[in-house]
Amino acid sequence: MKISIIVAVTGPERAIGRRGDMIYHLRDDLRRFRRLTTGHPVIMGRKTFESLPAGALPDRRNIVISSNPAYNAPGAEMATSLEQALQMCRLQETTEVFVIGGARVYAEAMAMADCIYLTQIMASVPDDADTFFPEIPAQTWTVAQASDVEADSRTGISHRFLVLERREQAQSTDSCISRK
Repeated sequence: MKISIIVAVTGPERAIGRRGDMIYHLRDDLRRFRRLTTGHPVIMGRKTFESLPAGALPDRRNIVISSNPAYNAPGAEMATSLEQALQMCRLQETTEVFVIGGARVYAEAMAMADCIYLTQIMASVPDDADTFFPEIPAQTWTVAQASDVEADSRTGISHRFLVLERREQAQSTDSCISRK
């Protein structure tokens, strides 16, 4: 089972959020997110789930991680750890699972992820950014695919899409980009 992270970061600080929301909502990024994750399980923390405007994401198995086993996430399954969430996916013989946030879940998933689907947003990081993606060590990850820099179709904000592979994954025949 492939473990993939999908995230949009702003600036070299890798800012991903502020006050419980994404920093920038780019139509192109949201379309890519939907295209890549539809049909696959998505794993997220409680705060990420609560930030979703319409609740559980349609056409995906939603798994929410919370240390509170009594937490209720309508339309989603609950797990108390990332490992438990991944085990739930393994039991259903899932081919790929996407970790979609937040910062703590991303940090834990970095040690086991095979792929990172990264949107680099070329815009200023607001002073009130309060959530950041962990550092991506160059010795661990390699760029398997990179788009040209483009302006978002709605906001005009420049961005580019990257697919990063764990270096040992890049040597395998089952690379991250061979399936997309």
